[in-house]
Amino acid sequence: MDFLKKNYEKVLLGVVLLGLAVAVGFLPYKITSEKQTLEDMRNRLIHLKVKPLTNLDLTLPDTVLKRAAAPATIDLSAPNKLFNPMPWQKAADGHLIKVDVTNIGPNAVTITKMVPLHLKLTLDSVTLLEAGPRYVIGIEKEAAVNPRDRSKTQKYCSLNTKNDTFTLREVKTAPDDPTNATVVLELNDTAQRATVAKDQPFRRVDGYVVDMKYAPEAKTWTNRRVGASLAFNGEDYNIVAITENEVVLSAKSNQKKWTIKYRAGAAP
Repeated sequence: MDFLKKNYEKVLLGVVLLGLAVAVGFLPYKITSEKQTLEDMRNRLIHLKVKPLTNLDLTLPDTVLKRAAAPATIDLSAPNKLFNPMPWQKAADGHLIKVDVTNIGPNAVTITKMVPLHLKLTLDSVTLLEAGPRYVIGIEKEAAVNPRDRSKTQKYCSLNTKNDTFTLREVKTAPDDPTNATVVLELNDTAQRATVAKDQPFRRVDGYVVDMKYAPEAKTWTNRRVGASLAFNGEDYNIVAITENEVVLSAKSNQKKWTIKYRAGAAP
């Protein structure tokens, strides 16, 4: 104890020096550890693990691009009539009609009735002569342009004779009655074969006659054929074609054409 009392300062100094020596010896290890820690931190920041990209949903941008590619159409005329107001017209019965392509002009014309026109061929009689049998063929052309050609006429003919309508190509008779015959006619316009007997007439649709009306002016036309003229809405029109379900009108002023559909059963 006396030694410690007399030399405690030296002992304390030795302990401090020993601690300093230990600290100096530990310092390289600490520096190495700190460097490794900093390197690990740097690597974690620089070499991040990036997840792979998934398939992108481009539906929305594709829709926007398609919409942008389509030009925007702004109609300031029909039906909005922003700069050109819609005019109105008084009909024949006094009510007002919008003056547009659906209510005025050819598109407002309606077909109230349509009747087919036929070519009719009949075997009217068979005459037995010494030179051979003669056949009387009745001809009725309802679609003829000239009214006087629409009445029934009769042609006398024999085998292989030709007229302006047909050629008699074949005759079939009953063995016990030569006047009971069936004839085969070849039509000149189409080379169609028509079989005709006394109880078996031949009919073919060659045209149509129509009844029409124009409601805005309370106008009606009956029995109109191809070539007929119609006047309405301050313009003249010709009927240039009629089929089983439509009529074609042509304006005389500019030859513009309109097709009027026939709706069977519509109110007249």
